Amino acid sequence: MRLTADVWVSAYLTRLRLADIPAFVVRKGDATAGAVLVKLNTLDGRAVAYQRSFDLVTGDRKWMVLTEGEEPEVDAALARQAEFDPDLWIIEVEDRAGRHLLDEPGLAD
Repeated sequence: MRLTADVWVSAYLTRLRLADIPAFVVRKGDATAGAVLVKLNTLDGRAVAYQRSFDLVTGDRKWMVLTEGEEPEVDAALARQAEFDPDLWIIEVEDRAGRHLLDEPGLAD
């Protein structure tokens, strides 16, 4: 059974808060079925956006880079994604060390 988007976002923000990593919801999407994108802002003018994807070979879900580069370019790419998907969630994580915790067990579900 998959978690609803709002439950997943809440759990993810809690994990980040427990690790003292600032994060906030930039765009709130559909509570049940909205896709979630995570923007990692390294506070040096650069950013990386991640999206969940399916591995067609194994069927596993994993986080993959959607786009990366100068922060305004990443923001523009996320804005384009939001135009196509009105249910989209965007979470912004701010960490100079580049921590996002997306590689932690349970976050691909």
